[in-house]
Amino acid sequence: MSEDGGERFTGVGGGGIGGAPYHSDLHAVWIDPKDTEFIVIGTDGGVYVSLDRGNTWRPCENIPVGQFYHVSYDMRMPYNVYGGLQDNGTWAAPSTRSGGVPNRLWESLLGGDGFWAFPDAKDDDVVYCEYQGGHLSRVRMSTGETKDIQPLRGAGDPKLRFNWNAPLHVGASGALYMGAQFLYRTRDMGDTWEKISPDLTTNDPAKLQQEKSGGISVDNSTAENHCTVYAIGESPKDANVVWVGTDDGNLQVTRDGGRTWANVTKNLPGLPAFTWISYVAPSPNDAATCFVTADGHMLGDFTPHVFATHDLGKTWTALATPDMKGYAHVVRQDPVNPELLFAGTEWGLYGSLDGGKQWAQIKAGIPNVAVRDLAIQPREGDLLVATHGRGIYVIDDLSPLRSLTRERLSADAAFLPARPSTLSIPRQEQRFAGSAAWSGDELPEAAIITYYLKKRHLIGDLKLEVFDDAGKKLATINGGRRRGINRVEWPMRLKGPKVPPAANLVPNQFALVGPRAAAGTYTAKLTRNKDTYTTTFTLVGDPRSTHTASDRAEQLKLVNRLYARLGDLTYTVESVQGVRDTARARAKALGKDALATKLNAFADRLETFRGTLVAAKEGGRLTGEEHLREQMGDLYGKVNGYDGRPTNGQIALAAVLDGELTKG
Repeated sequence: MSEDGGERFTGVGGGGIGGAPYHSDLHAVWIDPKDTEFIVIGTDGGVYVSLDRGNTWRPCENIPVGQFYHVSYDMRMPYNVYGGLQDNGTWAAPSTRSGGVPNRLWESLLGGDGFWAFPDAKDDDVVYCEYQGGHLSRVRMSTGETKDIQPLRGAGDPKLRFNWNAPLHVGASGALYMGAQFLYRTRDMGDTWEKISPDLTTNDPAKLQQEKSGGISVDNSTAENHCTVYAIGESPKDANVVWVGTDDGNLQVTRDGGRTWANVTKNLPGLPAFTWISYVAPSPNDAATCFVTADGHMLGDFTPHVFATHDLGKTWTALATPDMKGYAHVVRQDPVNPELLFAGTEWGLYGSLDGGKQWAQIKAGIPNVAVRDLAIQPREGDLLVATHGRGIYVIDDLSPLRSLTRERLSADAAFLPARPSTLSIPRQEQRFAGSAAWSGDELPEAAIITYYLKKRHLIGDLKLEVFDDAGKKLATINGGRRRGINRVEWPMRLKGPKVPPAANLVPNQFALVGPRAAAGTYTAKLTRNKDTYTTTFTLVGDPRSTHTASDRAEQLKLVNRLYARLGDLTYTVESVQGVRDTARARAKALGKDALATKLNAFADRLETFRGTLVAAKEGGRLTGEEHLREQMGDLYGKVNGYDGRPTNGQIALAAVLDGELTKG
């Protein structure tokens, strides 16, 4: 900062790495012209604000603008997402959590520019992650222990050329791959590497002049490395089939685990020479099928290039259509429905229901942003979307999209399947984080019911009803009327209990909400004018839960009994209040009269009785009276917040309170 028109400058705030107050790569600065103590900077690490002329800085952590290069997942419950951020390291966080996924749950695994990150196939406490130039590490999440396992050159090998965004891949076989100009494979977690290919690039000497700087500083950062492997994919159906793409336009495939290789670049129709092969995605359904994207924007070609082969690269079909905008970064085939494809471009996320013949942009809350990587979590059927500018999105449950066959799309209306909805373990947390923090969304505590409408419903009734397994109607919901897919939430909980008004609150968050529905199968009926459609859906217990079915049944029995008794108490208190108020109103109308005196005395006795049922005297949350209402409400909340068997004390107290209510 200069205070004399640029004659002299002094450093501000000590930006750097480690414990520095702001990210060292600065791009923008603004100084308030009316208050020069107020400074805002924009960096590779986000936005920072200083209120004291740069002596101290506060990051603006409520702006979701993360630039992720790649995304992956594990098989924990709930599963974690992993990803590398531009100049901000490698991170992991739970995909969902009761209460949301705040910033503080993201765990930093490695520094530098983060790119690929994959959990080990057998030990999900081990994560392979890297920073720029192929610096690969094996990280143990539980301890933070980090071991460098980058492939190194052997005797007679030339200097290895790793791309800035060097590719890393964990195959379905469990093997870990990494690419320089050669392809390397390890089967022992990086302690031993095999070089399983020759140089797979063009190895063009004209493109390998990094050390000839023309007199300026030589670039040793690997940012200028070229003729490098950029994409790797092992076939999930045949581990001997491995695909490799390079940043100088080669597409190579081996059918024998790396002993021989075929360059199939010339078979890609209409692709300009030397276009980066930006992604290879072997089909999870067929060993001979692979999907590829190519990125030519650095050569002035902004056309989206997406290709598919079904014969190991002998012939290819160009899949990109005019509906697809922006050069392509990634393509994925669904492992359940081979016709369902997803693609990410510089301008958004696209989907195809017919194997790539037609594409449509998937908006669903995702803006026109660069989609750099896609992954499909197989157990949950979630689509993970890594964007370069808006962080990571999770599109939960692809089941409805997987079911959109030509026959279903031709119907006027149809229910679409959904995965079972989980009765997640309730949790309590008290934290006052303020407004300067970001939190990812949690899955709703609701069953998701999905249906398709061929046309927008404009006239007449459209309602959704939910029934239990005995045919009892539980809810009527106004359904969505939009053309296409409609998703409706049926809350798993009843409305909050009826609680009589009193002078204080019941200090338990679960006293404010209703009991949850039981695990089991339910029926949904869609009524559209005179037409009706039915389907079933399922609620299942949290897989992490250790409660038996009988434990859950005991909890449901008691919590619903307390819920009903709170309603009875409310009716009693409201009846007492009604009679009391009527007596007082009548006495007031009579004036000074013997009957008025008796009515007022009667009203006072009713108020005294009410005071035995609820807290009648003004107090605070912690200092007010505790009567039947407060005790029953507190017990209800405690039982309602735990899915397992209530304690013997809770069961006994419920009986005591039940007797006191009946006696009262």
